[in-house]
Amino acid sequence: MKIVDLELDLHRLTVEEALPELDSFLYKAFSAGFKTVCINHGRGSGILRQVVHRELKKSSMVKAFRAGGGGEGGIGVTIVELSEH
Repeated sequence: MKIVDLELDLHRLTVEEALPELDSFLYKAFSAGFKTVCINHGRGSGILRQVVHRELKKSSMVKAFRAGGGGEGGIGVTIVELSEH
């Protein structure tokens, strides 16, 4: 049995590399019944964060999301609350 992580690390990936990783991660986390997960997209120029947020807005598996707070990684991470089954 494969273990599903609570965090996805996308920083240093291109948008083209990150999108399939994000989709797969959300599906696995949702299927595993997780309520909250963390996506590390890094700070950088903000392009990856924007794309991640765009995809999260479109996903029926996502209830809400926010930037990380103090001690969570700040704007370099997004905290995602997953929908209930």
